[in-house]
Amino acid sequence: MKKVITYGTFDLLHYGHINLLRRAKEQGDYLIVALSTDEFNWNQKQKKCYFSYEERKMLLEAIRYVDLVIPEENWEQKISDVQEFKVDTFVMGNDWEGKFDFLKDYCQVVYLPRTPEISTTQIKKDLGK
Repeated sequence: MKKVITYGTFDLLHYGHINLLRRAKEQGDYLIVALSTDEFNWNQKQKKCYFSYEERKMLLEAIRYVDLVIPEENWEQKISDVQEFKVDTFVMGNDWEGKFDFLKDYCQVVYLPRTPEISTTQIKKDLGK
């Protein structure tokens, strides 16, 4: 079984997220999503989420492409996650191109094109948040 992992906040879930998750799942048989915790988002990313970690986790678990949701609690956990879950492929949107190449020593690294016309940042801007 080929395992794939991706990371993100997945707040205000939209079709760009679904596209990423679908294409990530196409890279293997089992998709793990490391979901940023509320504390990690606030303390290290300076992001305030609309939905709580538990709500975002519940939404992700309802998506057919997602097999497992784990907490992302810090930037440094990626190598240990890849090792612990025996991950074959690490997937991120291409806005992160090159940032995770250090993982190539542990697994394949794939950067997928983003859905260009949609982003959580744009949704928040359009809503005046």
